[in-house]
Amino acid sequence: MKHIYLSLILSIILITKGFSQGGVIILEGNYQGKNLYVQNPFGAGGVGFCVTEVLVNGNITTDEINSSAFEVDFKPHKLNIGEKVEIKIKHKEDCKPKVLNPEVLKPKSTFEVISMTIDKDGTVKWSTKSETGKLAFAVEQFRWNKWVKVGETDGVGTPGTNNYTFKITPHSGKNQVRVRQTDYSGQPRLSKPVDFMSDEPDVTFAPAKVSKDISFVANDKPKETMYEIYDQYGNVVKRGFGSMVDASNLAKGGYFLNYDNKMGEFIKK
Repeated sequence: MKHIYLSLILSIILITKGFSQGGVIILEGNYQGKNLYVQNPFGAGGVGFCVTEVLVNGNITTDEINSSAFEVDFKPHKLNIGEKVEIKIKHKEDCKPKVLNPEVLKPKSTFEVISMTIDKDGTVKWSTKSETGKLAFAVEQFRWNKWVKVGETDGVGTPGTNNYTFKITPHSGKNQVRVRQTDYSGQPRLSKPVDFMSDEPDVTFAPAKVSKDISFVANDKPKETMYEIYDQYGNVVKRGFGSMVDASNLAKGGYFLNYDNKMGEFIKK
């Protein structure tokens, strides 16, 4: 009888411990000016709602959580736009709440370009405002009838004025440059392009029938340039920057060559 009594006490302790532990959902991101909405079911026993406590950056919220759905209001926490935020939603072990709009904590591309210039040496400078999250700026250069990513720089992510500088490698003729951000939505946000006429000399390549190397030349001297080589099916087989390309390992056949601001073709013997 004594063993049965002790077993019963132990069972009650374990059950109580299980219910007290419960679970926790942790969300991290940046405050974007919008609140979170949480779907809050009943516990498995049908008594009381699932969520037991909500914390924002370690502080317990005063939100009314005893309902089937509630809002996590960030205003009382006096957060700045773009500021990091951590939300902990504690709940009973036998149920799980659902956050309906977790994307509001993800950085969103909202930048506006105040000014953007480019010097003849390829130095791009731009100033922005209204950033609300840290997202990288991709720097793109227009060549070969398409926009080509030539580099990347981290965004500051704050609403005030932010200044950026990036150095591109100019090609001959007209150069066009723009910056792009892409957020969780997958939709790019673009600046207007800026342009300038370069003093760089025209680049040519040789030979047209290649057995080993392709050379890039300007004014009878080797000239480094960005390049891409495509096969007849449109697959990129080589890409890089230099004054020479090793083509010895290419299969025999015809290829398309993008270089400088030009497009050409060659045959691998």
